[in-house]
Amino acid sequence: MPAQTFADLPLWHASRPSGDWLLGNVRQSSVLARTSHPNEFVLSNGLVARVFRLSPNAATVGLQNLMTGQEMLRAVKPEATIEVDGKRWQVGGLTGQPDLGYLRSDWLDAMKSDPDCFQFDRLETGPIRPRLDWKRSRPSPKSSWPPKGVELTLWFHAPKGGPDGLQVGVHYEIYDGLPLLGKSLTVVNRGTKPIRLGSFTSERLGLVEAESIVDATSAWRLPNMTVTTDYTFGGMAQNDLNRTTYWLPDPNYDTQVNYELKTPCMLEVRPPLGPDVELPPGGSFNSFHTFELIHDSTDRERQGMAVRKMFRALAPWCAENPLMMHITSSDPATVRHAIDQMADCGFELAILSFGSGLDMEDVSPGNIAKFKALADYAHSKGIQIGGYSLLASRRIDDADDVISPKTGKPDDGAVFGASPCLGSAWGRQYFDHLRTFLDRTGFDMLEHDGSYPGDVCASTSHPGHHGLQDSQWTQFQTIADFYRWCRSRGIFLNVPDDYFLEGSNKTGMGYRETNWSLPRDQQHVHARQNLYDGTWEKTPSMGWMFVPLVEYHGGGAAATIEPLKEHLADYRAHLMNNLGYGAQACYRGPRLYDSPETEQMVRSCVDWFKRYRDILESDVVHVRRADGRNLDCIVHVNPSLPIRALAMVYNPTDEPLTQEIEAPMYYAGLKARCHVAEQDGTARAIRLNDKQCAILEVTVPAHSCRWYVVRP
Repeated sequence: MPAQTFADLPLWHASRPSGDWLLGNVRQSSVLARTSHPNEFVLSNGLVARVFRLSPNAATVGLQNLMTGQEMLRAVKPEATIEVDGKRWQVGGLTGQPDLGYLRSDWLDAMKSDPDCFQFDRLETGPIRPRLDWKRSRPSPKSSWPPKGVELTLWFHAPKGGPDGLQVGVHYEIYDGLPLLGKSLTVVNRGTKPIRLGSFTSERLGLVEAESIVDATSAWRLPNMTVTTDYTFGGMAQNDLNRTTYWLPDPNYDTQVNYELKTPCMLEVRPPLGPDVELPPGGSFNSFHTFELIHDSTDRERQGMAVRKMFRALAPWCAENPLMMHITSSDPATVRHAIDQMADCGFELAILSFGSGLDMEDVSPGNIAKFKALADYAHSKGIQIGGYSLLASRRIDDADDVISPKTGKPDDGAVFGASPCLGSAWGRQYFDHLRTFLDRTGFDMLEHDGSYPGDVCASTSHPGHHGLQDSQWTQFQTIADFYRWCRSRGIFLNVPDDYFLEGSNKTGMGYRETNWSLPRDQQHVHARQNLYDGTWEKTPSMGWMFVPLVEYHGGGAAATIEPLKEHLADYRAHLMNNLGYGAQACYRGPRLYDSPETEQMVRSCVDWFKRYRDILESDVVHVRRADGRNLDCIVHVNPSLPIRALAMVYNPTDEPLTQEIEAPMYYAGLKARCHVAEQDGTARAIRLNDKQCAILEVTVPAHSCRWYVVRP
């Protein structure tokens, strides 16, 4: 933006939003605006605001939660830090703040720029750019990609005596309708010599502490925000996989209450290792993206709904939710028979399961021809098809496995024990083969087990990395590039790891595999516990479940559904457990039905799900967790649908139960009253209580469920 147009920006006034963004009724768009200070401007969307000064250097000087009116920033920090050829350089920021416990405007006017820091050069702004290409090849709720909002880039040049010709772009994003900010870095070498970028810190914020404790403590409250990045691996839950977010003490904050100065009130975002990449003259480097979701409440349900809405915006493909069957054989006749049954019953995605005999690494003409013929057959029936491939948690050989930095050997130090290095010759060939197989067969899906969990590798001979320091970064880029390629081709991805922001569609909802060896009645309670627990941070479509039509991990006849016609009640219970939560399971076996009665039961459950699909795939409000001795309940809510809510109530006991259920309706956008129909019956008016809940008088037969449809 040219300097002379800066004054043309609209003048910004901080104000609290008039509606609730989780109900979709905050309509303000994201803006870049100026404040009354001549060198100050703001990125805001009516929910949050990030305030900047441009002189004497560019710096973040405010982070405002407009929903609560809270200023979250207490101290100015550099906008980023980079390590170049072994020396650390700060990017932007101001010095001279007299007290790091709070920040005053008159102090800002007197603060200085460190001459040894990278200095502000110019700014650019525009709409948010897509992080990856998304080919929509299956139904999902209408969504915008890329998400709407504003991107701002602040460009910095090296100080006198700094790396010649090196420029750093700090990118900020703000998203319409979400209290969400994004950030990333670009480093460009415009000099005449190559440089080595050893490490970087892409975010550093001096935030207001969430609590003040004088004494030493092992448990701290953190500032009320969720911070994640698209550089995550090694877990299926946010608290497992976040390898880049660090809540640290600020040792220079010497007026804090904690005697040891250990209050975790400084946010740093950086990779745990590396990237340690060389930039030749004219070369550039792009960091991962950081996303900062600001919360307006400490309520678990509200925070969970905020996280779910964030993922729907940043990874809208996670709303794709096909009905899946895990076929246990790759024999063409068996697969065709299963596909016929899927078409009969309304299933949508066939997966050739582990142990089926599928080998995607085999790109011989005969293997390609066999599975292309099966894909063609599935497509002729309106069914998509894919299959299973194992990456990590396997031994290849000494030359291609990850090398332990402790022993210098391919021992058992990997996350899953022995594991191949993605930068080895084998790793490169593996991904070439998968691309070839998927491209030539026309497969629509990949279930990628043992995805890259973050292993490091000390090898200096692998072609994909030069040593330990760049091994994690380059391996992650290999897997992420492959998933982005899949997303651009519309290939559905089941990945037991959180790669949503790099293109995957589903991960495990959360279950212990050996629990599917328990007696059938125990499986149902565990399944609903897993579904209840798994949907706090995941939407129903983001997690898969499992149904052992055939024996799995043991358990014998008491654990399995086959023969299907002899266990119709348990089979139906599995279907209604999962479909009632809006989640899909892997129904693993060679067939979906073995009699007309079984076919009719499966069809009726699938037809029911598709009739209510929009609301069932909407957010879950948690009411009662399954405990095996009382009714358990959830409520699906969506204020933008004709059906605003659907309550699912389950009875795990041996007797019918009649109780009152308090069903929350606030997130359905209902205030005074609603109309409720039990099952597909006649609706009756119900007045909501002072907590905006509908009191439902329910009677649920033993080992069964009931649903209640709610309209305005």
